[in-house]
Amino acid sequence: MNLYAIRAIYTFEMARTFRTLLQSIVSPVISTSLYFVVFGGAIGSRITSIDGVGYGSFIVPGLIMLTLLMQSISNASFGIFFPKFTGTIYELLSAPVSYIEVVVGYVGAAATKSIILGVLILATSNLFVPIQILHPLLMIAFLALTAATFSLFGFILGIWADGIEKLQIVPLLIITPLTFLGGSFYSVKMLPPLWQTITLFNPVVYLISCFRWSFYGKSDVSVSLSLSMTFFFLAVCLTAVWWIFKTGYRLRT
Repeated sequence: MNLYAIRAIYTFEMARTFRTLLQSIVSPVISTSLYFVVFGGAIGSRITSIDGVGYGSFIVPGLIMLTLLMQSISNASFGIFFPKFTGTIYELLSAPVSYIEVVVGYVGAAATKSIILGVLILATSNLFVPIQILHPLLMIAFLALTAATFSLFGFILGIWADGIEKLQIVPLLIITPLTFLGGSFYSVKMLPPLWQTITLFNPVVYLISCFRWSFYGKSDVSVSLSLSMTFFFLAVCLTAVWWIFKTGYRLRT
């Protein structure tokens, strides 16, 4: 394992984040604060609590997960797309660096950025509503697992995209709707029986449900099922990355 190569890629990606601090860190935190003002003020005045948890506190895990998914995909996809766009990807491919080291460097940096944002949003949320974390170790572990998994997915998206427009298709048209419909701002149990069944086909439900359970011990689906679905998606992404580097899909042309 070439640790120097991993550190070089990781350091470069993290430095790019701090050069665009306003866009990378400050903007998502402000956006999350606006969610509290809008949803907490408008809906919270009508829905006082869900499953014994105050509405403002209830939506905190969903807001963190919403930001985590979007930022993980965005950071990782742009990180690998930019070298493709400028042509510097060929220097990386010709260097004595294995694809494992490339993936660890880019995905590790993207996941780190997302985790930092998640922690900042958690701290910001505590200024608005009281927060209780019943299972802090599981919360941290699941936060890291989700960030790594979706950073890996974003890495695949960045390789697949052949234009800036395609980088936005999946996050805006797929991930965002799935997150809003995945129980970020409500409990799936509040839906009619038919829609509860339909919602179970939304993979984001399992992410939000497990993450919320680590806070309040309340979940819409079992924690073991949520973890199984997350590890399954991680395995699919790892297989896709292996195939991409094995075949050179959209890397050599």
